[in-house]
Amino acid sequence: MLPSNDPLFRAFSQPTPRFVINDNNTPYKSDVYHLENNSEEIFARKVFIGGLPFDINQAEIVSTFSQFGSMVVDWPCRSDTPLKPRSTHPPQAARSLKGYVFIVFEEETSVQRLVRRCHKDGDDYYLLLSSPTMKNKPVQIRPWRLADISYKLLENMDLDSRRTVFIGGVPRPTKAGDLARLLERLYGCVCYAGIDIDPELKYPKGAARVTFATTAAFIAAITGRFVNIICGGITKRVEIKPYVMDEQMCDECYGARCADKYAAYFCGDVSCLQYFCEECWDQRHNSDKIYIAHKPLVRLGDQIKMLPQGPHLKYPFVQKDLHICEGFQCVGQRTCFSLRQPTRCF
Repeated sequence: MLPSNDPLFRAFSQPTPRFVINDNNTPYKSDVYHLENNSEEIFARKVFIGGLPFDINQAEIVSTFSQFGSMVVDWPCRSDTPLKPRSTHPPQAARSLKGYVFIVFEEETSVQRLVRRCHKDGDDYYLLLSSPTMKNKPVQIRPWRLADISYKLLENMDLDSRRTVFIGGVPRPTKAGDLARLLERLYGCVCYAGIDIDPELKYPKGAARVTFATTAAFIAAITGRFVNIICGGITKRVEIKPYVMDEQMCDECYGARCADKYAAYFCGDVSCLQYFCEECWDQRHNSDKIYIAHKPLVRLGDQIKMLPQGPHLKYPFVQKDLHICEGFQCVGQRTCFSLRQPTRCF
């Protein structure tokens, strides 16, 4: 049984935000976004602001963006400072010199007001902002649309977690649909892609999960191991790993050799692709030279990590809740899932 705290369990439990259709039966393409009702959200409350003047200060940013609603400035700090990133008044020396900040609004409707005020150039949004040395400089406004959190090929198809991969280091502007199409071109049909988000702000955390429609496509992806993602004119090389679930029984002994404890490791080599308890890992991998080079994969918090060879190395498992936007329903002994209709909103 798939544990309810696993992110795949929640996939497809949330409705996808929809845009209003105009009188010509086509989606709005203007800068004005309308909600079908007051409770439906379009954007995350956290917004990226890029291209800032080098001498911008807290007061000028607040003056510009507070007109859209109550907000705080999230200054990205340098790695050599002990301050937390969410500090609203860090000293100038601790602020990032990269020319960007995040704005966190109290209400999602504030982001809609901000977007309506922006100048739109293709897919980019800009707003004029002034500093002591620069007047009316266009800065980039990059809102995150909730509709881009997930991609699904069909509403009512079974998804196999054994065909799911984890991708860390995903550029935060990456849309689920774009990621799905990229991997589909490289490896084969993709039936689901989900971007990990912060549960409170619903902003990307920099990781994703992708489920393939066939085992051949899944194996091709993990064999390829690395993929280049182009985002904002920058190419980033990210690693593809098999997705490892929590609370899975050993596929060899089904708990008989480990007192019914959950499997400690997952072997991502294409000749294995299964969960092992420590004893079964030893029996399979330490007694046969064909398998001895395999390395175990584990879940550590919200990451999939590869350990050095040998299950004798003890790593604490951190059970941490992950959030993709949606969820799965178990439909049998094999870890396979049936998509169910949404039952509640964010």
